[in-house]
Formats: sequence, structure tokens, C-alpha cells
Amino acid sequence: MAATDAPRVDLVPRRRGPALVVAGVIAAVAVLFVWVLATREPAQNRRTDSPLVGRAAPPIEGTTMGGEAFDLDTLRGRWVVVNFFATWCVPCRQEHPELVSFHRRHEAAGDASVVSVVFDDDPDEVQAFFDDNGGEWPVMEGEGTGVILDFGVTGVPESYLVSPTGVVAAKITGGVTSDGLDEVIADLEAGQA
Repeated sequence: MAATDAPRVDLVPRRRGPALVVAGVIAAVAVLFVWVLATREPAQNRRTDSPLVGRAAPPIEGTTMGGEAFDLDTLRGRWVVVNFFATWCVPCRQEHPELVSFHRRHEAAGDASVVSVVFDDDPDEVQAFFDDNGGEWPVMEGEGTGVILDFGVTGVPESYLVSPTGVVAAKITGGVTSDGLDEVIADLEAGQA
């Protein structure tokens, strides 16, 4: 077979235009996503809007999981962190030592307290969690009590800061820190809320 008899293959250049455009769009979206994550407020101590802010806190009363009578109104005169949590919630587990620290620091001064409300969890798991991790404050069952609905809780962790006058002063989604709670209270007391 002569050189001229060889099959002829025409090479057609690939179109790279659409692939480059798609890659560029994906890169731009990734950069925007990283920028949003880098510039937004940290997940801890993130204050969010709630129709409850500025209104009297919904009642929380009944028997604690430890068998003691409890009424949120008995804590008037101090700040109260109403913390909705579950033992299966990783951020809830991470924030728990912070709540313990906050409670210990403020318990002696009598100027702030913590109340936990259980969100969709097994009471035995909750009791074991508090036995293992501390937390000497009232723990209330949330399911079937109306408290979760009254506060409009959609997920955990979620906390409400109730003022000494019994008014919801702030809603915090995501985990909290002890120092962050102090900062929110200081801002609220200074009128910078």
C-alpha cells in the first residue's frame, strides 16, 4: 500500500468554549461561597430575628426531669438563657460546657440562670448526658408541653435570652459560648441590641 493509499484521518479540534465557561461559573460560585462563609457571623452566638423579641416570654412551667416544680417566672430579676437542645445534636454537645461555665459564673452572683428544654430526645439519654457532663439547672421536657411551639423552635441548638423583666431580648441560633452570652447581655444592657 502506497503512502497515498493510507486511510485519511481528519482531526477535528475539540470545542473548549462551553467547558471553560462551565468551569469558570463553578469557580465563581465556589469563590462566592467561601467569601460568604468567611464574612458571616460565626455559628456561635448568632442572633436572629424572632417575633418573640420584645414580648413577654412564653410560660415554661411544670415538673423538671429531676422531679422538681419549676416556673420561669420565679427567675424574674435575672437574665435567663432558655436553651433548646438534644443529646443527639453535635453542636448541642459542643456548647454544653460553655453553658456550664456561664451558669457557674453567674450562679454565685445571682444575675443569670440557664433553663434547658429537651427537643425530641429520650429522657434517659438526657439524664445520662447531664450526669456525665454536669449542668445544675432546670431541665424541662419539651415534647407535648407546647413550649417548643410557643417559642417557635425549628431546630437545635436554639437559645432565647430572657431579660430580668421577663421579656425575650434575643434569639440565638447555633451553639453559644459563655463569653458570647456575656457580650450579648452587655450589648442589651447598653441598649445596643
